Amino acid sequence: MRFVGSTLRVLVTLAMVALAVVAATALWRTYMLSPWTRDGRVQAQVVNVASEVAGTVLDVQVTDNQPVRKGDVLFQVDPSRFALALQQARAALDGAQSQMELARSEARRQQQLRSYASEEARERASTTLNVAEATLASARVSFSVAQLNLTRSTVTSPVNGFVTHLRLRPGSYVNAGAAQVAIVDADSFWVDGYFEETKISGIHPGDQARIRLMSHEAVLSGEVESIGRGISDSNDAVNSRGLPTVNPIFTWVRLAQRIPVRIRIGALPSGLTLVAGMTASVAVGEEAASPTDWSGRVMAWIRDHL
Repeated sequence: MRFVGSTLRVLVTLAMVALAVVAATALWRTYMLSPWTRDGRVQAQVVNVASEVAGTVLDVQVTDNQPVRKGDVLFQVDPSRFALALQQARAALDGAQSQMELARSEARRQQQLRSYASEEARERASTTLNVAEATLASARVSFSVAQLNLTRSTVTSPVNGFVTHLRLRPGSYVNAGAAQVAIVDADSFWVDGYFEETKISGIHPGDQARIRLMSHEAVLSGEVESIGRGISDSNDAVNSRGLPTVNPIFTWVRLAQRIPVRIRIGALPSGLTLVAGMTASVAVGEEAASPTDWSGRVMAWIRDHL
C-alpha cells in the first residue's frame, strides 16, 4: 500500500510538472513567437476643414461631436462683401459687353467703308475690337471668381463623419486656408497593431486578423492591409551642436522594436462605437482563427484579457 501511495505521488508530481511545462511552452509561444500584440490603436482620418475666403463667421450650424453627412453646411462666412463684389463684377461684365459690341460695330463699319476709310482708321478699329474682346474675357473671369467666392462663403463638410473638438463661434474672424472644423471621417477607421520586429516574419498582407477592443467584449474580424516600412530612429537625432545623439544600451539586453501593421476592420457588430485612439489587442494568421480545443481557448482568453 505504501508503494502504491508513493508511486501515485510520483505520477501526480510528474503530471503536474508536465502540465506546467506544456503551459509554460504555450505561454512562451503565445507571448514571444506568435504574431500577437496588445499594443493596438484604432485610427481614423481627420479632415481639417477651412474656409477658402476670409471674413467674419455669421453662423455655425453644427455642434461638437455631431454626425454630419457630405455636403452638410458647417458654418457661414458673412456673404455681404462677396454679394457686393458679385454685383460689381456683373456691372463690369455688362459694360465690357457693351464696349465690345460697340467696337465690333465700328470695325464692321470701317470694313464696309474700305474704299473711303484710311488704312490707319481700319487698323485702329481692329485694335479697339481686340482690346474690347480681351476686356470682356477678363470681366467674365472676374464675374466667375466673384460667384465662386460668394459660394465659398458657405462651408460644407467634404466627408461623412463626426465633428470633433469644435471651438468655432459666430463672430469669429477666419482667414482663408486656416482650419476651423475637424471632422473624423466615419468611413476611414482602421487599426494599427504595433508588433515586435521578431514577429513580423509571420505577418503578410491579406492575413486574417482578430481584433478585440478594450471597450467591447465582441471580437472583430479584420485583414492585414499593409506593413510599415519605416520607424523613427532616436540615434539619428542631432543635438544643438550638430552631433548625433546615441542612446546607451545594455550589452546583453536588446529590446525589439515595434513595427506598425495596418489592419482593415471587417463588419462591425451593432451597438459598437468606434473612437480613434481606442486600445485593441490584435492577433494575426493562425492566432486569429477561432480556437476549437480547450488549450487554444485558454490562450485566446489570455490574449484578450491579460
